[in-house]
Amino acid sequence: MSRRSLISEALAASLNDPAPAPVPASDASPAAPRPNFTNKRLEAFGEAARIVKRPTIRLKPSECSIWSGNARDYSLLDEHRLRSLIDSILAEGGNRIPAVVRRTPQGELPYELVTGTRRHWAIAWLNANHYPDIELIAIIEDLDDEAAFRLADIENREREDISDLERGANYKAAVDRFYGGVQLRMAERLKISKSQLSRYIALTEIPPLLVSAFHSPMDLQAKYAEKLLPLLRDPTARGKLETAADQIASEQSFRRSGDEQPIAGSEVLARLLKAVTAKGRVQKAAIASADGATVGQVDKDQQKLLTLTLMPSDLSTDDILEALRPVIEQAKIMRARRR
Repeated sequence: MSRRSLISEALAASLNDPAPAPVPASDASPAAPRPNFTNKRLEAFGEAARIVKRPTIRLKPSECSIWSGNARDYSLLDEHRLRSLIDSILAEGGNRIPAVVRRTPQGELPYELVTGTRRHWAIAWLNANHYPDIELIAIIEDLDDEAAFRLADIENREREDISDLERGANYKAAVDRFYGGVQLRMAERLKISKSQLSRYIALTEIPPLLVSAFHSPMDLQAKYAEKLLPLLRDPTARGKLETAADQIASEQSFRRSGDEQPIAGSEVLARLLKAVTAKGRVQKAAIASADGATVGQVDKDQQKLLTLTLMPSDLSTDDILEALRPVIEQAKIMRARRR
C-alpha cells in the first residue's frame, strides 16, 4: 500500500469510526507496547482529521492571505511546476481536497490560508486565465499558530515538491517561535525523531554561495549538511568549498542558458568534497617589496585558491600593502576569467 493510501485511510478512519468504548480496568493490558514510528504518524494524521472536521465553503483566492508559517515558498510556485494540478482542478471544476483557512478579523483580507498553498495558487492562476468562476473549496478552522503549524506540517511532510531547505527554514523558525528553542519538545509534538529534525535545521547553515552551486534547492538534501558543515567550520576548507561552489554555479548557469542537463545534486556534493580533499601540486611565489626585501610568500593550489604567508620584517604597513597589491590584482583577474 502506498504512503498516500495509508494517509487517506488514517484520515478517513478518524472521521468515520466511532470512539472506542472504555476498557474496564480489569481487562486492561498490563503494559502497552511502545509506539513505533508508524503508530506515531497515524496518531498525527488522526489529530489532523479531528482538527479539520468542518463543513466546506467556497471563496475566491483573493480573499485569502498566505500564512507565513507554512513551509512552502509561495513565490517559487509557477505554471510549469503546478501544471498537473491546474489540469486536475480544471477537469473537476475545483479542488477535490479542501484547503484549510482561518478567519482574520484584524487582517486586510477576511481569511488566512493555513494549508493548500498549491491549490490556492492554481485556482488564482485559473481565475486570471479565462476561468474566473472557479472557487477555492476550503474549511474554516479556529486554530492558534502552533496548531496551524502542526496541521500544515502533517500535510507538507508528504509532499515531494517541498525542498529540504524549505522544511529546514520552516522548522528553524518554528522551534524558536512555538517551542522555546527546544528541538526535543518540537520533535515530540510533530512525532518525528530529534535527529531528523536536527538534520533539516542544520541545512539552513549552508551559506547561499554553496546553495547556488546546486541547480535547484530541491537537489540540496538534508543529509548533505552532515558532510559540508564540519568543513565549513575550517577556514581553509571553507575557502576551497566557496571557490569550487562559485565555479560549479557558473557552470550550472551556462548549462541552463544552453538548455543542457544540469549537474545533479550528488555530483555537486562530490565535486565540493573533492575540492577540499584533492592533493595537488602547489605553486609558490615570493612576495617582495619595491626595494627587493622579502615580504612573504603566496601559494596557489589546483583549485586556484591563494594562501598568503607574511614574514616578520621592518617594513612599514604601507610598504607591505604595496607589495601585496599585485597579488590581489592578479587574484581579481583570475576570478573575472572564471565568470
